[in-house]
Amino acid sequence: MFASLSLPFPIPAGPRVYSAGDLCKAMLAGPFDDTGLDRVLCHDPRRGVLEVQSGTPWHALAPHGGSAFGPGTVGESAAVNAPGPDGRPMVAHLRSLTLVTADGELRRASRDQAPELFRLAVGGFGVFGPFYSVTLDLGSLAQAAAAGAAPVRLDLPESLAAGACFGIDLLVPPESSEPFIAQARAALDEHRYALARLEVRRALPEDETFLRWARREYAALRIEYRSRSTLGGCVGATQLRTRLVELALAAGGAVAPSSLPAASRAQATACYPMLAAFLAEKRRFDPAGRVTNAWYLRTRGLLRRD
Repeated sequence: MFASLSLPFPIPAGPRVYSAGDLCKAMLAGPFDDTGLDRVLCHDPRRGVLEVQSGTPWHALAPHGGSAFGPGTVGESAAVNAPGPDGRPMVAHLRSLTLVTADGELRRASRDQAPELFRLAVGGFGVFGPFYSVTLDLGSLAQAAAAGAAPVRLDLPESLAAGACFGIDLLVPPESSEPFIAQARAALDEHRYALARLEVRRALPEDETFLRWARREYAALRIEYRSRSTLGGCVGATQLRTRLVELALAAGGAVAPSSLPAASRAQATACYPMLAAFLAEKRRFDPAGRVTNAWYLRTRGLLRRD
């Protein structure tokens, strides 16, 4: 259920890490593989909490309602603050998290302990340091699983959607979703691109994170389309993404943060007026620039464009 705001950068190559000590050492040494971080660390039914390592897949938490949250890992969901099965963003299900900061130190952050870091790291796309563990609220997970609704999804046959695939995540008010989809289809036809996939899910507001994308209720849309595998096709696909963002803004929506690099500078700042401050906080926590990924580099470059 978290697929609509997917992690926009791959898991880095390098030695596999399994413990907090491994992660601290790897953080200072270079690229690492965090897929070994997949264990349950603490299950306390009395307090209603479950602490898991960040690489734990949601399907491994099926007894606690995790299967309703779909593919991916708990850490990935926290990194993008993705909407769960009932539409509430991931921050609603978190008690705390531990991460390795740029200086190689393991720090715990929550609403009460290091709240500033908590607000930045949840939905911060991993730029404040890799997560070691995430502590989940069992009651909130169960509530989300019980109230969840499947996304509306349209997949076209492969024969009708051949060629290179491009995608974008957008947010529009629910009442504007149908007119927007019609406009998006018209833009695809105008640019001669074939719609390959359209997915719509509910996203509810939150006000706890710094780079908050869910400032009101939205319909979160994932649009994928295909074109010729040529230079012209790729250039046209980029132009089309900009056009789709324009349509979302005109409908009272926004580009999802995972797709920020697809927007223009003016579009990005219109959607996220706090973006420059977010990047300034990143530099304050990590002045040497030790923690980086493709999303951060492209988003930082976005604000440097004329």
